Amino acid sequence: MEKQEIFEVLKGALIELFEIKEEKITPEAKIYHDLEIDSIDAIDLLDFIRKKTGYRMEAPDFKEVQTLQDIIDIVHKTLSTTKES
Repeated sequence: MEKQEIFEVLKGALIELFEIKEEKITPEAKIYHDLEIDSIDAIDLLDFIRKKTGYRMEAPDFKEVQTLQDIIDIVHKTLSTTKES
């Protein structure tokens, strides 16, 4: 799965689950500040990512991310590593 595809999955989730306006959703958007995702929303987002990509991002990993790009990079790296194995 390419980074752009992962971004599209995230964007779809943010629009569908949290009704965030599409124009606010950029790779540089800060998850907690710009998109106003709280800890409960983060759990729903993690579940959505798992269902759409097969990658299970753990809650402690999510605490380290600041932007959507951080999530995209982690998911892409993990999926690429898993694919190569």
